[in-house]
Amino acid sequence: MDQYSQWLSNVTPAERERLQQMTEDERNEAFAMPLAFGTAGMRGILDMGVGRMNVYTVARATKGLADYICSLGEEAKQRGIVIAYDTRRFSTEFAIRSAKVLGANGVQVYLFEDVRPVPMCSFAIRHLGAMGAIMITASHNPKVYNGYKVYGEDGAQMSPESTDKVVEYINKTPYFGILEEEAEITAQSIKGLDGAAVSPHITVIGKRVDEQYFKAIEALSLSPEDVKKYGKDVRIVYTPVHGTGYMPVTSVLGRMGITVNVVPEQAKPDCEFSTVRVPNPEEADTLRLGVELADKIGSDIVIGTDPDADRMGVAIRDDKGKFVLLNGNQIGVLLLNYILSRKAQRGTLPKNGAVVKTIVTTELARKLADSYGVTTFDVLTGFKFIGEKIKEWEQTGEYAYLFGFEESYGSLVGTHARDKDAVVASMMFAEMVCHLAAEGRSVYGVLQDIYKKFGYYVEKAKSVTYTGLDGMQRMNNIMREVRATDFTEVDGTAVVAVSDFKEGVTVYACGKFQKTDLPQTDAIKLFLQNGDWICVRPSGTEPKLKFYAASSAADIGAAQAKAEAYLSYMSALCAD
Repeated sequence: MDQYSQWLSNVTPAERERLQQMTEDERNEAFAMPLAFGTAGMRGILDMGVGRMNVYTVARATKGLADYICSLGEEAKQRGIVIAYDTRRFSTEFAIRSAKVLGANGVQVYLFEDVRPVPMCSFAIRHLGAMGAIMITASHNPKVYNGYKVYGEDGAQMSPESTDKVVEYINKTPYFGILEEEAEITAQSIKGLDGAAVSPHITVIGKRVDEQYFKAIEALSLSPEDVKKYGKDVRIVYTPVHGTGYMPVTSVLGRMGITVNVVPEQAKPDCEFSTVRVPNPEEADTLRLGVELADKIGSDIVIGTDPDADRMGVAIRDDKGKFVLLNGNQIGVLLLNYILSRKAQRGTLPKNGAVVKTIVTTELARKLADSYGVTTFDVLTGFKFIGEKIKEWEQTGEYAYLFGFEESYGSLVGTHARDKDAVVASMMFAEMVCHLAAEGRSVYGVLQDIYKKFGYYVEKAKSVTYTGLDGMQRMNNIMREVRATDFTEVDGTAVVAVSDFKEGVTVYACGKFQKTDLPQTDAIKLFLQNGDWICVRPSGTEPKLKFYAASSAADIGAAQAKAEAYLSYMSALCAD
């Protein structure tokens, strides 16, 4: 109530009215605790309060980041921070407010002239030699959310060590009275600018950075001859789902000569995401309009990107002509298969090639990579860990990065960015369609061939949210109970090892202990005797437990049944 009263005294009349309209529950949730700031930044519901996304929580976080940059010295201030933003509610306002706060602290800012996706933000950091970036986005969350991601100078999301220092500065910062650079900046006043200084510390960037990004990803093409021959004839349907993907995806496909049919109802930015339940291309109903257009024009492929264009969803026709939605593992395996097979055919597959995936991503990727003599590395969930591997190998030369992906629909071809890139994923998938057209094959047929060669791999996931003010505590209590459980078998299959990534150790059934050699994180993974696995981990930003189950079998039905049984087992074990 002290916080609430302070806000009533410091906000605008319109904001004060909203505070006064809050129900008791709304007020409690908005002021119970500050919005958490972690290695993925912060994300929350748009509203007034310390636990919500608004101009005050954004300015406070930015002041903390500014203090951290200033602590690194004058060079760091001059190298500055890139700021990008998506099409969500208040994204532009949050971006401009962040730019003004940084500028008032003497930090150089490179502010994009209009909406741009995550990968272009990540690319711009290293291209401009900046110290990092802010990306205003809530990814594929519902429209009532927005978020604030922070990146380091390597283009990946900020490291835990640096994040901890930023948080120290944030905790010392009040919500009100934060200085801002005096400059009249609006969404309309900066649109179309490129390289223009709009204040002593704020420079607007645009097409010249875009051009360098497009050149970088076009250089990754593996089948230019097939694109030239079939690009104009393939009928690919694309939807940006009202997000940032429209300009870059249509631009790069157009530059390559690949015909793309954009879903007209979802082409323009719309902060209400009015044509979908949620702006998430992982969901079948989000791609519904795309499938309808594909049926109308006779297309076999529908590609969708989420609002910040770091995740790509795909629907393809099966052998009966019906559209089916691919999951993140299937998309990743198809892209991996295309990259490895084409590099092998072209004689450009390096002997020290490596693929990176997360601990909850399909083992089919390892089987496929092994068949090409390529090494697979597992990292923790979070694309920054894939970015860390890229950086490590660039410094040591020990391995050559080929591809990285995670089960949650994110991947990265190339090393131009250090976060998920749905623009280059869309480009490579479209190019793959052209290559398969040259061979007289379908995407669905290739996927079935992979299953027939390596077995059917099924991965399923489930989330449980713990509501109420004590949600985080209840979730943490359940994780303690899981950690204390003596796992011997699951659904009749023996557990041969348990990895506790918080303790950093794997315990085998024989009693042997082994270090995981991964950073600490709150996750438990069970390895079963038949090669299947189960994992449970809490979300880092909300009271939500995530369960993952993976199985494989010669028959698709058997693999699906096992995965369902594993999920049921873990759900029952973690019942609230």
